Amino acid sequence: MDVPLPHLDRPFDYLVPDTLDADARPGVRVKVRFAGQLVDGWLLERVAESTHPRLAYLEKVVSPVPVLAPEVAELARAVADRYAGSLADVLRLAVPPRHARVEKDVTATDATDATDAAAEAGAEATSPAAADPTVPASADATSPATAASAGPAGPALPATPASADAADPAAPADASADAGPDAVAQVDPRGWRDYPAGPAFLRALTAGRAPRAVWSALPGEDWADRYADAVAATVAGGRGAVVVVADARDLDRLDAALTAVLGTGRHACLSAAVGPARRYRAFLAARRGDVPVVIGTRAAMFAPVERLGLVAVWDDGDDLHAEPRAPYPHARDVLLTRAQLAGVAALVGGYARTAEAQLLVETGWAREVVADRATVRARMPAIAPTGDDPHLARDPGAAFARLPSLAWTTARDALRADLPVLVQVPRRGYLPSVACADCRAPARCPHCAGPLGLPSAEGVPACRWCGRVAAAYACPECGGRRLRASVTGARRTAEELGRAFPGVPVRTSGREEVLATVPAGASLVIATPGAEPVAEGGYGAVLLLDSWALLTRADLRAGEEALRRWLAAAALARPGSAGGRVVVVADGALAPVQALLRWDSAWFADRELAERRELGFPPAVRMASVTGVADAVADLLAGARLPDGAEVLGPVPADEGRERMLVRVPRARAAALAGALHAAAGQRSARKAADPVRLQIDPLSLF
Repeated sequence: MDVPLPHLDRPFDYLVPDTLDADARPGVRVKVRFAGQLVDGWLLERVAESTHPRLAYLEKVVSPVPVLAPEVAELARAVADRYAGSLADVLRLAVPPRHARVEKDVTATDATDATDAAAEAGAEATSPAAADPTVPASADATSPATAASAGPAGPALPATPASADAADPAAPADASADAGPDAVAQVDPRGWRDYPAGPAFLRALTAGRAPRAVWSALPGEDWADRYADAVAATVAGGRGAVVVVADARDLDRLDAALTAVLGTGRHACLSAAVGPARRYRAFLAARRGDVPVVIGTRAAMFAPVERLGLVAVWDDGDDLHAEPRAPYPHARDVLLTRAQLAGVAALVGGYARTAEAQLLVETGWAREVVADRATVRARMPAIAPTGDDPHLARDPGAAFARLPSLAWTTARDALRADLPVLVQVPRRGYLPSVACADCRAPARCPHCAGPLGLPSAEGVPACRWCGRVAAAYACPECGGRRLRASVTGARRTAEELGRAFPGVPVRTSGREEVLATVPAGASLVIATPGAEPVAEGGYGAVLLLDSWALLTRADLRAGEEALRRWLAAAALARPGSAGGRVVVVADGALAPVQALLRWDSAWFADRELAERRELGFPPAVRMASVTGVADAVADLLAGARLPDGAEVLGPVPADEGRERMLVRVPRARAAALAGALHAAAGQRSARKAADPVRLQIDPLSLF
């Protein structure tokens, strides 16, 4: 039942009346009477009898369309158990809200197709070919039989000639004999040849096997094309695929790449941003088997796909992959769980590698797909830090300057060569944080103590928390009324660089306006992380400013996140042989900077995982966060039968008067920890405890 109460997280038995027998199929939405009220629910299974002596009747079948696939229900149960959540919460994430008009259109189309098929069958029965077996069958490609064999979703994947290294002698000779209607010729590995294990990975997908790979993309790699190759190889083997990306911009790139490879109408896009109707229509297309491939943001991680053969996620370190609603699952972990349950292939890719992906490689669950060092050096741009001793000797002010001379001259040379320059700035806005110009004390709101910021050059200070204007601000420490910048945003950076390079076009890309591409030619592009547009031919220079804002965050993943953002921006630069240069305003001795200089995210991920294992942090261990008011947290932990070896850490202040406790266990006891916390939450909900408690397993933020 769709009831968010932990103690009701179990199936309930109901009798099916004769009037609903035809529509009450597993996977449909229903309404049942529970505790005197009509509640929504899902019909999971039909059985002949029940152990309960008295049962109520099913009240209503909301829709006869079985939207919940059995394998998705199994996955949702596994995800709920993994994250100490309830099945009802997971099913809300797995199945989009019903859109009655779309459902009516789909069922009406089915009825029309069935009528047409019956009429064609009757006409065929009276045709000369049916009456006289000596009449040859028509080979017309538009005949109903041929159209049915081509699949209902559009043209078949165009055959591509298999190269010499695409043939796999280990693959069974009849690998495509039972591949189904979507089987096509083997896919040319193309760009995957830059990775020694890449062609073998595609061959395994085409042969119907289940390889698991952690892919480190090369600089300048068109990752969308490589994912399209992997999906095409899976479809060539007669199976389907699910690919999850972080945001709408990545989804658009992957959509275009798949359309070019598979053809129009061969995949569906699932994203909450497309609107309820389009999302539900795409979901129904996948559920009915009209398309073999589903791509999307984290809304697609539960997408139903017939004969699933591949699950893939791009840039798994992006925090947009973490669901902000209970039970807070991560798209990467959901897809890996799905691969394990279904026995299908998995692909985790990115320019950077997370500690979680490194753990997959270390444990042997997945194999890494990487290029050799010679190829990496040939493809990467020339990268230099500004904090090294030689640079400081030539420019002593580089240790304090926001744009050291090395960065300035690099941008100038690229602009003179008529090449675009990308400048990555961690903060958006104009001046998101200001301080007293006399004593340097941070400027705070007199009402709520929030940080003051300037929205523009002519604007007045305003609080970023409550929005109140502080036009007459006076420093409480020294009484000064002049303000200076503490943190410089993207718009102020664009203003400063526009003055430094007069006559050069300046473009900004951020949350307010995200640019997809920029034309070739001299220009300055100021972008926040994740909003960097692709330049035609690549950027001549990439400047990574304000590195301290990323590296000094009080976050377990600060170094990992900084490297991920830097690599994503540096990957857009031209190779060093073509004049591409990257300047990072940071000390070259720092581990994330070293990984950037060598383009070796695997080394940094290995180092990061070793440090977390030594300190006892995820993913080396399983950690649960329990957040709420002090009495509620203590009540839940007191009633939880934690597994042996569990460590309880805290409490520490959280927000809004709440506190947080952390529970740490070895990974082998992860299931026991989740079960104990879920059972304790069920006890509290059965007692109707007033204060809620938020449970999160392996949250992204621990501090």
